[in-house]
Amino acid sequence: MRSLLRTLDRATLRDIALVCVADALVGASFGAISVSGGLPLWLPIAMSVLVFAGGAQFAAVGVVLSGGGALAAVATGLVLNARLLPFGFTVADVLDGPRWRRLLGAQLMTDESVAFALLQPDRRRRRAAFWLCGVALFAVWNIAVVVGAAAGGLIGDTDALGLDAAFPAVLLALVLPSLTDRRTRAAALAGAVVAVATTPYLPAGLPVLLALLGLLLAGRGPAAPAVVDPSPAAATEGVR
Repeated sequence: MRSLLRTLDRATLRDIALVCVADALVGASFGAISVSGGLPLWLPIAMSVLVFAGGAQFAAVGVVLSGGGALAAVATGLVLNARLLPFGFTVADVLDGPRWRRLLGAQLMTDESVAFALLQPDRRRRRAAFWLCGVALFAVWNIAVVVGAAAGGLIGDTDALGLDAAFPAVLLALVLPSLTDRRTRAAALAGAVVAVATTPYLPAGLPVLLALLGLLLAGRGPAAPAVVDPSPAAATEGVR
């Protein structure tokens, strides 16, 4: 770990630290909302260790707490995490080595760890940024979820604190950085309209999946290049 710290400049280390602080707040909210909503204490903790994908965790738990089934929750999480597939190709050069190391790197791959890696000028620094950010976020996120889950059991009604707004806030934070071109905005708007229109008539979770129909608009016209912003202002986007 010390060698990773020495490899990166102070500005990068500062930004990684700030992202960890922001993700800790989101992780605590996730744990508190999950437990206060009626889920057992072990569930958000186990999900954070095994899944480690903030956006997918919020979406899946949100589906379950609103009355949806496990299948819809899993499908929603998989759809959100599908964006990590191309990320794996972009950081393949920093995930070489034995199979166990590649598997560990895949588990630690988040929007933030990939973004910080891609900002570095050479392979050595890319590797240091990826592993330092990934390990730090994994530790901070899981500790925060445990603390939040314990607090959620004591608080009982997190709605009184406004923590219920964390679900839509985190999902909105996931979407906003991608709305940089007209085609993507049209697809997102169409998906939102479909989800809102079908929510009163379909079981929880299915409207979210039907919102994928908005992707039909994404195949039309030239696409603007996507830019991943790892700055502290965009910290909640990784939420993995």
